[in-house]
Amino acid sequence: MPVLADAKADQARAEEIVSGRCFLCHGMEGESASPVFPRLAGQHAEYLARQLADFKSGKRKSDTMKPQSEELTPAEMKALGAFFANKKATPTNRPRDIEILAVGRYIFSQGNSFSGLPSCASCHGAKGLGTPLLPRLAGQHPRYIEDQLRQFNKRERTNDNAVMHTVASKLSELETHAVAEYIATLD
Repeated sequence: MPVLADAKADQARAEEIVSGRCFLCHGMEGESASPVFPRLAGQHAEYLARQLADFKSGKRKSDTMKPQSEELTPAEMKALGAFFANKKATPTNRPRDIEILAVGRYIFSQGNSFSGLPSCASCHGAKGLGTPLLPRLAGQHPRYIEDQLRQFNKRERTNDNAVMHTVASKLSELETHAVAEYIATLD
């Protein structure tokens, strides 16, 4: 029974932290209404905890997240990861431009053999659900995805898989926009 009590205490602490600060940008359910902040609902717990640790250490740069993560303990980071992982993720974007979505779907599932671009699905899965080491992309805001791809391309984001630097450098502006729009429709 002590393990169950610890898990309940961790979740209560996570909810306290979320309601005290995280909700401002990410929402209480991890749904983030703003396109500049990531949706955390359904994200892998391990991935979220690692990102928080990287923000705290400075390995991942963010003027916003650095102060938010500085006082978090590893146990709190793990609890926050579990808190958001247990929330229901929903797609953010309903199809608007069917032709852009077709390009995005193609890049996501097939890549671009002419530029040497691998498919997103080869690492993040056919439905964009990711793994504990690689983020869930499904349902993410298009603007957030585009911003992250640009950061990888400019080498401003260096804490994750080095492969993303190469991938992002091979994406055209059209492909970046199209794949971000398509990712938002996945659930």
